[in-house]
Amino acid sequence: MMMEFSHKLDETVQSIEKIINEHLPQADGLQKTVIEAMDYSVEAGGKRIRPMLMLESYELFCKGGERDAFMRPILHACMTAMEMIHTFSLCHDDLPCMDGDKYRRGRESTWYKYGEDMGTLAGDGLTLYAFEVISQAYLRQASRVVSHELEISGDSMSTYASSVMHAMYVLSGKSGIYGMLGGQAVDVEMTGKPLTDKQLMFIYRLKTGALLQSSLMTGAILAGAGPKDINRLSDIGEEIGVAFQIQDDILDETSTTEVLGKPIHSDEDNNKTTYVSIYGLEEAHKEVKRLSEKAIGHLRELTDVDEDSRSFLIALTTMLIDRKK
Repeated sequence: MMMEFSHKLDETVQSIEKIINEHLPQADGLQKTVIEAMDYSVEAGGKRIRPMLMLESYELFCKGGERDAFMRPILHACMTAMEMIHTFSLCHDDLPCMDGDKYRRGRESTWYKYGEDMGTLAGDGLTLYAFEVISQAYLRQASRVVSHELEISGDSMSTYASSVMHAMYVLSGKSGIYGMLGGQAVDVEMTGKPLTDKQLMFIYRLKTGALLQSSLMTGAILAGAGPKDINRLSDIGEEIGVAFQIQDDILDETSTTEVLGKPIHSDEDNNKTTYVSIYGLEEAHKEVKRLSEKAIGHLRELTDVDEDSRSFLIALTTMLIDRKK
């Protein structure tokens, strides 16, 4: 079973890498340095967890047919956009005014390689280009419908347009001040100050959980899932996100720079309160297990979904519990 999962995981990552590379901007023109920095940041790799969650949540509810023909290129654009938004947050997170990390994913961080100015602009460029990629994909598909290259029946086009707008709303909202960026802002403001459990969980839910929520919700929205299922996926994303962040805290205490590909003990060095610093390693491990099992239970409650995608998401969640980097 694990060999099957590992094989599919490798295939899925390769597929996602190809999709992302097809959407990256070409580094030419007078502004090519910032584009090179953008591409460098995204091409650094990583687990591609967020676009993977988006893809699999889409497959959970996808019924094929004309909706899939219209939405799949837009899904690919949204997967790329998600990875760009996540990468932009890392570009800015590594800056000297934030964590000041010189290495990310086993190589020089963007600001350290290209300079603080280009590291900042690369992050800005990625978050803006993300929505350009989605808009471009939608307009291309709409043009195909107008030219009858793609046949869409009845009033479906307005339904599909509404779904794309909904997906963009979720993606932008979970990325911004009420999502990832908001969590990061509170994290920065509270660094060096004692945090309550409520404040820490607020940061974790927004800073890490929001993009995982968005990934699961966006894929389902594009596939045509109903409100009840979308809300349940939101809960699952939050549970996985908080568990993922606590596991990060654990690894920051127990792993090595060689394994993680970034400095360890950075939370302690930056005087940050973490789940581990409040409750200790044993309780942190227990909470990761509890949240992950809760997320898996909610995945099992979904009805009328693709069983292969459900099984993959359950195995992926399990893998995130035991990850070493």
